[in-house]
Amino acid sequence: MRRAHTMAFGSEIVDGGVRFALWAPTARDVVLVVDGVDHAAPEAGEGWRKATVPGAKAASRYGFRIDGDLVVPDPASRFQPDDVSGLSEVIDPRAYAWSDEGWRGRPFEEAVIYEVHVGTATPEGTYAGLERRLEDLRDLGVTAIELLPIADFKGGRNWGYDGVLPYAPDAAYGRPEDLKRLIDRAHSLGLMVFLDAVYNHFGPAGNYLHAYAGTFFTERHQTPWGAGINFDGRESGHVVRQYFLQNALYWLEEYHFDGLRFDAVHAILDDSERHFLAELGETVRERLPGRRIHLILENEANQARWLERDGTGTPRQHSAQWADDLHHCWHVLLTGEDAGYYESFADRPVEHLARCLSEGFAYQGEPFRTLDNHPRGEPSAHLPPAAFVTFLQNHDQVGNRALGERLSHIADPDRLALARAGLLLAPQIPMLWMGEEWSASTPFLFFVDFAPDEDLNRAVREGRRREFKSFAAFADDTSVIPDPTEARTFRDSKLDWSERERSPHREVLADTRSLLALRRDVVVPLTKSRYLGATATLPRPDVVDCTWRFEGGSYRFVANVGPDPFSADPMGGRAFWTNAPDGSGRLPGWTGLFLAGGRA
Repeated sequence: MRRAHTMAFGSEIVDGGVRFALWAPTARDVVLVVDGVDHAAPEAGEGWRKATVPGAKAASRYGFRIDGDLVVPDPASRFQPDDVSGLSEVIDPRAYAWSDEGWRGRPFEEAVIYEVHVGTATPEGTYAGLERRLEDLRDLGVTAIELLPIADFKGGRNWGYDGVLPYAPDAAYGRPEDLKRLIDRAHSLGLMVFLDAVYNHFGPAGNYLHAYAGTFFTERHQTPWGAGINFDGRESGHVVRQYFLQNALYWLEEYHFDGLRFDAVHAILDDSERHFLAELGETVRERLPGRRIHLILENEANQARWLERDGTGTPRQHSAQWADDLHHCWHVLLTGEDAGYYESFADRPVEHLARCLSEGFAYQGEPFRTLDNHPRGEPSAHLPPAAFVTFLQNHDQVGNRALGERLSHIADPDRLALARAGLLLAPQIPMLWMGEEWSASTPFLFFVDFAPDEDLNRAVREGRRREFKSFAAFADDTSVIPDPTEARTFRDSKLDWSERERSPHREVLADTRSLLALRRDVVVPLTKSRYLGATATLPRPDVVDCTWRFEGGSYRFVANVGPDPFSADPMGGRAFWTNAPDGSGRLPGWTGLFLAGGRA
């Protein structure tokens, strides 16, 4: 089985050579350079420069000389062997022989997502190294892995959100065929593979679009990263939109990913009649009707509009959204922290938790304190639980802490055990942050590598320390904050898989595995049937009681997050999980139970 995505951008192998195309509407002169030889790149209308070079082939190296002296890589490069400023490499996507021809994906209700940063997930920090861990993840009960962004970024270490070449998997992790082999192997084990895609900005180093396609950006829209991407420009908007639409299809078709997670879509600013997010979701659905493709949003605005279902329960556009609200509720309860956005959940954390469990969003249009009491969110109670990806930790919530502490470093382990069960047995789609399944001891720190640009390195280093200067713990000394530009910070973030065999990590791993087996056997058969709704009550201010109803049956979660015992009426239900000492409905502080059946 051979796969290739055909598009107007970039290089494409044709009979007898390679066709090259560059959209350069603001360049005066463009010369195509292939294997050290200059070739004319004549205008082809509407800002396009195109040329076919006989004799060029896979592995040929090429770039574009702009206005006399600046040689830039292809913005749709399929691979950059020498980083973001080097020449692009012609890749023949049909060279890889896939073995997963029969793979069509899995229902989203079966998803247990494992979020992973390729560079720190294994000692090797490569696609091949991660491939060797897939059986461990399958045996744990994971059904999908989600890769942090892999689009080519400056240097050899980065979270991935500084990518500048969205079509080129970063060479720090291996070659394109290594990534394909990882996905192919995952599919053979029944694992889906998702990719984090960044369509809201480009990184600060290695983006040359301004030199030849200045209208790719617009001052009409301002984002945290500067001028916005021009999704709605009258003259450029169509090409800009196609650049990202084709990118999504490229990953799904050529690399056979099972889904994409779109980063911070609230920062995709678009005044068009048809918002880019709508076009993105609808285009993917129309293009790939025979596969189970899952599209996930990160959206601080809590806009339920993108998650609507049709009459059969199938997503019209996007499958789910990261449920930050639920994370914030659990985090406040587990740690007592109330700074930043946690302030908006610290007033009534149990009430907010109950609403998240039963309706998806805690804020559905109410004033949000962290946004100066501006309304946040849209009504979401009509959406099924599978419209929400839930988590106790992720790369942001760990890595954006000054010292990269995991939740297991700052929360009581017994309390964390209740939250873990609440995450993995609730009907929403659970996500684990790599190493969370055994309470890994290693931190996940913020790291970059912009060398030899020491000015940019210095700006990042000083900005990081300035960010935490207002925190009491660092007010007098920010030197304890790891330097994000040092290689050691990256190395310290690598998982130590051997500790899974040692206490207390061994016990946490066994608990996670047991919970995921219960999810598979008890929860998923219910959630795959039609959703009928949910109710949640607070029988006491520190107790949440939530029931979800499906066509296949109902089940219930009762959690006591206070210090005093609580007696839960089983209402005819059968407990399939509890951490109460005697296994009964009497729940001491920070215990709970899940019950199947009973009176809904």
